[in-house]
Amino acid sequence: MKEANMAVPVSIGALLQSDFLEDAAYRDDGLCVVGIFGKSNMQPGPLKESLINTLADKHIFSLFGGPQDGGTADSHIQAFYNQENRVLYLVLSSVCDSRQLLQACQSLSAGTGHSDSHDFWKGLDRQHCLHLLYMFSVCHVLLLVHPNQTFDVTYDRLFRALDALRQKVLPLIRAAIKDCPVSKEWKVNCRPCPPRLLFVFQMNGTLKVSANGSESGGNPDKPKKHSPRRRLQHALEDQIYRIFRKSRVLTNQSSNCLFTVPANQAFVYVIPTADEDPVGALLGQLRSNCILCDQDSTTSVSGPRRYQQMRRSARQSSCSGDSGSMSMGAQLVDCSLKEFLWQHVELVLTKKGFDDSVGRNPQPSHFELPTYSKWVQVASRLHQVLISNTDEEIAELASKVQSQLKVLEGFLDADTKFSENRCQKALPLAHSAYQSNLPHNYTTTVHKNQLAQALRVYSQHARGVAFQRYALQLHEDCYKFWSNGHQLCEERSLTDQHCVHKFHLLPQPGEKPDMDRNPPILNHNSRGRSTSSCNCGRKQAPREDPFDIQAANYDFYQMLEEKCCGKLERIEFPVFQPSTPDPAPACNQAQRLPSEASGSGEAERLKEPSTAQSHTPGDTSLSLALSLGQSTDSLGPYADGDGTDTQVQQKRPSLVDRQPSTVEYLPGMMHSGCPKGLLPKFSSWSLVKLGPAKSYNCHTGLEQPGFLPGSSFLLPWDLVIRSRSEEDTGLTEPLDGGTSSWPAPNKTLVGKRGSTGGLGRSRRRDDMARAFVGFEYEDSRGRRFISSGPDKIVKVLGPGGAKDPATRVLNTDMPLYIPSPSQGRGLKPHYAQLARLFIVVPDAPLEVTLNPQVQPGPPPCPVFHPEQTDLVLPPDGLWVLRFPYSYAADRGTCYPPKENQPLNNYKVLRGILRATTANPPPQ
Repeated sequence: MKEANMAVPVSIGALLQSDFLEDAAYRDDGLCVVGIFGKSNMQPGPLKESLINTLADKHIFSLFGGPQDGGTADSHIQAFYNQENRVLYLVLSSVCDSRQLLQACQSLSAGTGHSDSHDFWKGLDRQHCLHLLYMFSVCHVLLLVHPNQTFDVTYDRLFRALDALRQKVLPLIRAAIKDCPVSKEWKVNCRPCPPRLLFVFQMNGTLKVSANGSESGGNPDKPKKHSPRRRLQHALEDQIYRIFRKSRVLTNQSSNCLFTVPANQAFVYVIPTADEDPVGALLGQLRSNCILCDQDSTTSVSGPRRYQQMRRSARQSSCSGDSGSMSMGAQLVDCSLKEFLWQHVELVLTKKGFDDSVGRNPQPSHFELPTYSKWVQVASRLHQVLISNTDEEIAELASKVQSQLKVLEGFLDADTKFSENRCQKALPLAHSAYQSNLPHNYTTTVHKNQLAQALRVYSQHARGVAFQRYALQLHEDCYKFWSNGHQLCEERSLTDQHCVHKFHLLPQPGEKPDMDRNPPILNHNSRGRSTSSCNCGRKQAPREDPFDIQAANYDFYQMLEEKCCGKLERIEFPVFQPSTPDPAPACNQAQRLPSEASGSGEAERLKEPSTAQSHTPGDTSLSLALSLGQSTDSLGPYADGDGTDTQVQQKRPSLVDRQPSTVEYLPGMMHSGCPKGLLPKFSSWSLVKLGPAKSYNCHTGLEQPGFLPGSSFLLPWDLVIRSRSEEDTGLTEPLDGGTSSWPAPNKTLVGKRGSTGGLGRSRRRDDMARAFVGFEYEDSRGRRFISSGPDKIVKVLGPGGAKDPATRVLNTDMPLYIPSPSQGRGLKPHYAQLARLFIVVPDAPLEVTLNPQVQPGPPPCPVFHPEQTDLVLPPDGLWVLRFPYSYAADRGTCYPPKENQPLNNYKVLRGILRATTANPPPQ
C-alpha cells in the first residue's frame, strides 16, 4: 500500500495485512498508538471520528455513513496513521454507537425470543470486550469518549471484567507473541506499557458560561480562578479516581493495573457546548472572515487557497475564543483538545514513558516505543488470537481464548445472574409442588399432571432469560424422581386396569419372579379379582385380572377343566399345528378383507400391536408403555369408530379356500378382518356337551352354582318338523316368529299336551319338536342369570319353567354386556357379560346349526367368531358354548364399556342358531 492511501482510514485488518512502506526519514522513529473508544448518542455526527478530524486538522473520517474503505464486518477498529506526527489512531466502534446499534437491531428477526435476543446482545458485548482487550494491549494512550458530562459508572464493572479476562488469557497472549522482535518486558506483560487512560466528555446545554467567563449569578467584581468547565474537569477527575481506587481498578503499582491515570496531569477534558444558534454562528464566522480580509489586505493569495486560509484562521480564532482566550482578571487559560492530548503523546514520543505508580515505594513500570514495523508484527499476532481467528497456526490459542470468555459473565451479565438466582430459588418450590400428594408409584398421567402443577408454581416465581433453561432442568429433575423407583407399570389389563407394580420386567419362560432385581422381575397384577365359571358352568373359581388373551380365554379354563369338565364330550375348534420348531406370528401387513379395507379411515391408521400381546410371560420387553399418545378408551384402538354398522353384516369368506398355514399363526383371535389360512395357537371358545337332552329339566332349570333365584331356566324353542311327503323337505325353517314358523293346519305337535305351542288336540303330535336355548350372563362376582331379551332377565317364581319363547332372543341382536341386577354400593355400575349359550337339542330329525358372531365394540371393531363356523350340533344333547372372556385382535384389545358408553354397540349378532329339518336315513 502506498503512502497516499493512508490519507483515508482503513480497518485494522487491512492495515496489518498491507505492505505499507514508510518514509526513510521516519522508518527508525518510534510510534505512538492512540486508541479511541466510548459511546455516542443520537447526534448527527459521530463524536469519536470528529475528534480525529480535530486532532489531525483534516477531514479524515466521514461524519455520515459507514467507513469509506468498506472495512470488513468482523473488524470494528478503524485506523489512521499520521506519519508526520508519528501517531497511529485506532477508533473502536461497537453497539454503544448509534450506527452499530441500528445495524444490530435490523439484524434481529421479528420472531426472535427473549432468551435468543439476550444471547445475541451478550455475544456482541463479549465481542466488544475482546476488541477492548486488543486496544489495551497495543496502545500507549486511550481516549474514553462520552456524549455527556456525567461519568458512566458501568465502566467500572467493564474494566474489572477486562482485567479479569486479561489475567486469564495472559499466558495465551505470551505464547502468541513469543517470537516477535520486541523486548522481554513487552513479551512478559503483553503490552508496550501500562496504557494511560484519558476521558473526554461532551458538555450538553445544562452548563452555560457567560461572556466574561464568570458564573451566572456570581459576583462579577470577584471572578473565579478557574472557569466552570475547568472546575467540572477537576470534579470529574476526583470522582473517577475515587471510584477506580475503591473498586481496585487502580492500585499503587501501575504495572499491575489494566490502565493508569496521571497523578500530576489532567486526564479529563470537557468539550464545550456548540453554539445553539446556527445562524448566529454563520454570521459570526462571516464577520470574522471580513475582519481577516481587512487585516490581510496586502495578501496576494486568491482563489480556493485564500478561502482555505481564511477558514483555518477562523478556526484558530474560534478555538482561541472558546478555549484559549484569557478571561478577565487572573483566570487561567483553558487548553484545546489537541493540547490536552499532546502533553501525553509527547511523553511517549520522547521515550520518557509514564510514571504513574504512587505510594511509599513506587515501582517503575516498563515502557517501550516501537517502530512501525515491530508494532505491526505484534499487533498482527494479537489480532489473529483475539479478533480474526483466521490463522491456522494459532487456531488452538484462539479457541482457548474463546473458552475463557466465561469469566465475563459474572461482571457484565447482571440480567442472567439475577435470573439464575431467581430461578434457583423457584426450583425447590416447584419440586415441592410436584411431590405433594404423590403416591409411592404413579403413572405417566399423574406425572404429567404433577409436572404441570410444578411448572405453574415455577412460572409464578421464576423470571428472566434463564427461565427456559431452568424449566428444562425442572422437567429432568421430575422425570428422574419419577423413574428412580416411583414409576408405576403402565400395562393395562384386558379389563382396562393398570398394573399395581412399579416398573418391572416380565419373567422369561422358566424364570422365577425376583423382587430383588433392579428392575424386579414380576408378572403383571392389577389386584383385581373376579369369580368365573368353567367351560360347562358347573364349577366356579376366583381368577386374577388377565393381562394377555391366553390367560383370559384359555389358561384359566384349562386349569378348571382338570377338576370339572375334562371328561365331557366336546367339539374341538381347529388351532394352529406347527410344522417347524420355531413358528412365527403372521405379519400385520397381511391381506385384509374387503369389508375392513372399505371401512372407516381410522381403521387404516391403527397399526400399533396389542399391548397385551407384547407383554406375554415369554416376552422380555419392558412392561412400561411410555407412549404419551396411548389410548385410554375402553376399546383401545377400536374406540374411534364412526358409529356405523354397515360392514358387520357381511359374511366372512370360508377358510376352505385355503389350507391353514403350519408356519405362521394368528397372533390374536379369529375375526372378520383376519387373513385367510391362519389359525391361532389356542382357541378362545369352547363347546362341550353336558349330557343328553333329558338331562335338562324344564321345571327345575340348570342346577349350577351362582345363578340368581329363578333365573336358571332356559327358554323353549319350538321347531316344526316337515313331513317326508312335502316337497320342501330339508329347507331351513325361519325363526323370526312369523306365521311360517307355525305348523300347517291339521298338524299336531310332538310333545306333551297343552304345550307352549298352543295347538289343538286333533293335530298329529309327531310334527313339532321342542328345543331349549339360554343366553347366560355372569358378572365379576360370579352371579349368573339367563336373559329372555335384550333388557329382560328370566324370573320363574312357580313351577312350569320359563314361559317366554326363545324366538325373541334368537331374532335380535343380544347385548354382550348388560347391567348386573345386583349392583354394589359404589357409584360405578357393574356389568354382566355374556358368558355361555346353553342349547338343548332334542332327539328329533333336526339339524341345529351354531354360528356365533360377536362385535365387542362400535365399528370399525371387527366381528369375532370361532375358528370353525356353521357347526351342526348333534341331536339329543345339552350343549354349552362358552364365549371368550376378553376380545383382542392383532391391532388392539377391545376393552369392556365404561359407564358413559352406550351398550348397544357391544352385541352378539342375530342368527346365532339356525334349525333345519334333517333327511332321515333310507329305510
